[in-house]
Amino acid sequence: MIRSSPTVPFGRFDASWPAASRTGLLAEPVATALGQWGDAGLAESVLVVDTDPELADTAAFSAAYDVPLDVSANCVVIAAKRGGAVTHAACVALASTRVDVNSAVRKHLGARKASFAPMDTAVAETGMEYGGITPVGLPEGWPLLVDEAVASAPYVLIGSGKRRSKLILPGALLARLPNAEVVAGLAC
Repeated sequence: MIRSSPTVPFGRFDASWPAASRTGLLAEPVATALGQWGDAGLAESVLVVDTDPELADTAAFSAAYDVPLDVSANCVVIAAKRGGAVTHAACVALASTRVDVNSAVRKHLGARKASFAPMDTAVAETGMEYGGITPVGLPEGWPLLVDEAVASAPYVLIGSGKRRSKLILPGALLARLPNAEVVAGLAC
């Protein structure tokens, strides 16, 4: 049975599909996470679009696919340090803003120091590709901080765990992910 492409709320894409039906476009942790959602309707609300991996970086992607920065979200991995211990967390903010790592994130996590995790650490810890890291399918126990502007957006575009595709989903859904917390002032 051939399914018609669901309509995407923004951008120019050749086709879109329910993400759970196109697991080859997703990193393994993302496909696993979507497969574990008990609500089929909820899983169906997550779309995936196949894109050019050379255009995965936000500015190039936005220009090529006509996706406004205020509906595109970035997920960054943070290394928070306190007393010699390092805790990893993920933060999600609109591409038109920047995560306030040195103040909002550090204070929220109760860390002495917080910084972006090195690329090789972020990739190894998440099982996702650099440039495609997403909050869906993060390692168990990781704090997930979601900026309030992301959580209140009707739809956002975010990584799929791979550089070659993106997810489109309701912003409120990100606030319902494991260990997620909506944080006012996370981004500026």
